[in-house]
Amino acid sequence: MTPTWQPILAQQEASRAMAAVDAVAGALAEWPAFPEDDPFGSSLATGEAGLAVFFSYLDAARPGEGYADLGAARLERAIDQLAGSLQRIGLYQGFVSIAWAVEHLRDRREPEDPNEEIDQILFKLLAAPPWHVGYDLTNGLAGIGAYALERWPGDLAATCLGRVCERLEEIAVPQETGLAWPTLEWLMQPWDKEGFPQGMFNLGVAHGLPGVLPVLAQALALGAAPESTRALLRGAVAWLLSRKLPVEESSVFPGAWGPGATPQAARAAWCYGDPGIAAALWITARAAGEPAWEAEALSLARTAARRPPESCKVRDAGLCHGAAGLGHLFNRLYQATGDPELLAAARAWLVRALDLWEPGKGVGGFVAWGPDAAGELGWRDDPTLLTGAAGVALALLAAVSPIEPAWDRFLLLSPIPGVLGGTSRS
Repeated sequence: MTPTWQPILAQQEASRAMAAVDAVAGALAEWPAFPEDDPFGSSLATGEAGLAVFFSYLDAARPGEGYADLGAARLERAIDQLAGSLQRIGLYQGFVSIAWAVEHLRDRREPEDPNEEIDQILFKLLAAPPWHVGYDLTNGLAGIGAYALERWPGDLAATCLGRVCERLEEIAVPQETGLAWPTLEWLMQPWDKEGFPQGMFNLGVAHGLPGVLPVLAQALALGAAPESTRALLRGAVAWLLSRKLPVEESSVFPGAWGPGATPQAARAAWCYGDPGIAAALWITARAAGEPAWEAEALSLARTAARRPPESCKVRDAGLCHGAAGLGHLFNRLYQATGDPELLAAARAWLVRALDLWEPGKGVGGFVAWGPDAAGELGWRDDPTLLTGAAGVALALLAAVSPIEPAWDRFLLLSPIPGVLGGTSRS
């Protein structure tokens, strides 16, 4: 990764981006606290902790405008609700999500460590097999690994990271080529069971195998993983690369694979599809010192950059599966590689996100496409980090600011410091 971060939007586009950021900031400054009965209202992905991250980075770019106080208030509310999140582990919507935000935003020069108790809980949870929860980034082992990486180099964090690798090794299933992690049946949605009656292997970064790879590779690079993890990582990458679709398909990789099922082309997004896989594989390759994987990642990123927008299934601007998310993902890859094709893709997708901005609508001008509380798809006002306006504004801010967007480590789009030379810590 490059030691400095460079803005990529200039003049008119940069002015539009900052106007949109200001509009979102104004809307979120007035946004009410998430209801206490919202099970995910304190979380990183969809609640108070995510808004705390947004305001913290906005304060770094625009100090002295009151954003630090807004972020602190949001984080305090998230911490106050932590006890109600202890029944859910996840990095995105469980207690680990709040702990990750606290760790990411705290000043390490302060003697008090607010996450010691969380580390103890995870230490015990990871102590012995069998592991019965998911393996993925959003809800399972990979997410715990991402939190342990954020806590590095703490002694207990190192132990937890090693145990994450051990648990992943224990539940990996050998395949004809390499190995992989099947989605547990009780975690499969009805449509998953219908499409994959003999079992499913998820290929999205958010819920599948690609989201495991950067965790394993960084653990190896830091010396936190047992030596057997290297064979585990190589087997997982081998299986992933064996799942490519025929060249005439609109994506290189499907969203999922299963015995007896016909794999389908995936959307273009971080959560599912080639762009997210390319970014995860790039970090993995660099951390593991595997030039062949790095070449695969760059080729995949370029292919994704060339995909016609009308086939990408992008409807809104959010980080998870929207235009700003793609713009930021290609921006991150450009900053790492200097590849002009990826820079062009980053700018194009960020402009598409700005074209979706309608001042006076939604949250600061952005509306999100997704399910409501009843599961019905439609347009909705969404203030959150992962799918809503806060994430869109952070991606736009990263395109016009020299401050490296280290917040994207929760998406595994950048490594922790000390692996490839990422952002320094306090």
